[in-house]
Amino acid sequence: MLRSLIFLGIVVGVSSAIPMLYQSNPQAFDEVVRSLTGHGEPAGATVSEVKLTAMQEPPIEQPLGRKVMLKQDQLGHFSAPFRVNGRQIDALVDTGATLVALNTSTARRVGISLNPSDFRHEVSTANGKIRGAAVIIERLQIGKINLDDVQAIVLDDKALQTNLIGMSFLGRLASYKAENGTLLLAQ
Repeated sequence: MLRSLIFLGIVVGVSSAIPMLYQSNPQAFDEVVRSLTGHGEPAGATVSEVKLTAMQEPPIEQPLGRKVMLKQDQLGHFSAPFRVNGRQIDALVDTGATLVALNTSTARRVGISLNPSDFRHEVSTANGKIRGAAVIIERLQIGKINLDDVQAIVLDDKALQTNLIGMSFLGRLASYKAENGTLLLAQ
C-alpha cells in the first residue's frame, strides 16, 4: 500500500510539472518528447515541408508570469492577435507609433462608434498628414497582459490598413525587448 502511494505521488508530481516545463521552453520539451517516442520529422517530409510547418507556428508564446513572447515574421515584423474590448484583432507592434492606431473598420467591430466630426485631430504619418479621432480603449490585451484605458487614434481605412500597437500601450509595460527574432513584452 505504501509503495503504491509513493508511486502515485511521484506520478502526480511529474504530471503537474509537465505543463510548467512545456510553457517555459516548448521547443526543448518537443525535442524530449520526440526522443522518447522515437518520432522525428514526419515520414516522407522534405526539408522544405518541415521548415514550412515550423513557419506556421503561432506568433505568440506565453512565458511564466505576465509576459508574452512574439516571434518575428518573414518581413521582420512583430504581429499578433490582440483583444480590444474583448474582441480579437490582428495588429502590428510599432515602437515608432506614439499611439495605438486602429482603422475605422476595426474600431466599429470592437464597439467604438464615431461620427465624422470626431475626426478633428491632425496626425502625421509616413504617407502625410491625415485626420484622426482620439479614443480611449477600455481594455487592450495580449495573452496574460491586460491594460485598461489605453489612448488610441482611429484613422480612415484608406490611410491605415494594419492596426498598430504603439507606445501608448508599450510605454505602460514594465519592459519590452527585441532580441534574436523575438519580442518579449512584460507587465
